Amino acid sequence: MPLTSNPIDWYIARAGGVVAYVLLSTVVAIGLTMTGKKSMKHWPRFALEDVHRFGGILVGTFVTIHIVSVAIDAYLPFSLVSLVVPLVAKYRPIWTGLGIVAAELLLALAFTNHYRNGRISYGFWRKAHYVNFVVWTAATLHGLGSGTDRSTPWLLAIYAIAVGTVCALTVWRVLRRTGPVTGALRLAPVGAAGVAVLLVIVLAVGPLRFQPKTWNAAQFHDQLSGKILTDNGVTRGIISMSGNGTGSQRVLVRADLLVTPQSVTSTVFQMEYLPSGTICRGTVTSVHSTSFEATCHLSGGGPARFVHAEWGTNGLPTVQGDIFSHP
Repeated sequence: MPLTSNPIDWYIARAGGVVAYVLLSTVVAIGLTMTGKKSMKHWPRFALEDVHRFGGILVGTFVTIHIVSVAIDAYLPFSLVSLVVPLVAKYRPIWTGLGIVAAELLLALAFTNHYRNGRISYGFWRKAHYVNFVVWTAATLHGLGSGTDRSTPWLLAIYAIAVGTVCALTVWRVLRRTGPVTGALRLAPVGAAGVAVLLVIVLAVGPLRFQPKTWNAAQFHDQLSGKILTDNGVTRGIISMSGNGTGSQRVLVRADLLVTPQSVTSTVFQMEYLPSGTICRGTVTSVHSTSFEATCHLSGGGPARFVHAEWGTNGLPTVQGDIFSHP
């Protein structure tokens, strides 16, 4: 039986998160521009407000896509609780928790926007709107701390541009509220942007640098958990072992044996690498009471890979042990 998993959900989750962050940064930048009360020749205020409002809707849409895709992904399984309660997720709990906080605060802001002209006063809405800075900051730290593409040049450039722009506009807004900006103060927004960009780069290439695991590793050692099923007929029977390997290289494995009372007549082995979905197919070469060896080849070709799986005896059809692979 073929194993079924597809890395498309992981790619959608990553893309949804990046698009949501770009849109959120754009919405925050537009909001800072509007509060500056500076007229624009080709963009009247009502047009900016419409873009700002529609951008907020798009942010919520892509955040939803991001969360749903992460929820159904097979590589980093998240429970429902770990998706709504900060610091519960096993994967980078602090950075993942910041993303959860950002999403929940964004939902709260959506409610304040919906009831702005009804049950909520303009003064309360305006004060609540400052939470957008908390949402944007938490989303930025979430991406820098937990995103698997955070150290790539293209995403690092996106973060640098977003953080530099928002910080520069924030300083510009604060200075304009204190009075006319003259002299060296005019360079303050540029300086703030430069410091922010430098900080992002230092974090991304330093303490928060992403060190990816080997893709479709030929050699690894994982913890194996699964079960053994037996279906005996009159003259032949089928013994199947299926399980998950978790560790340096996550895999799904399955071994099927067609047996008679005297011997093993046919075997099929299949190992799927996660999150790529690449499958290594072959046969079981040796079978013991609590272990087996197999040989397989990747679907794209290449040298053979040798797999050894072993587990303890507990009298139950469950499997708890180790799985090794080497070229």
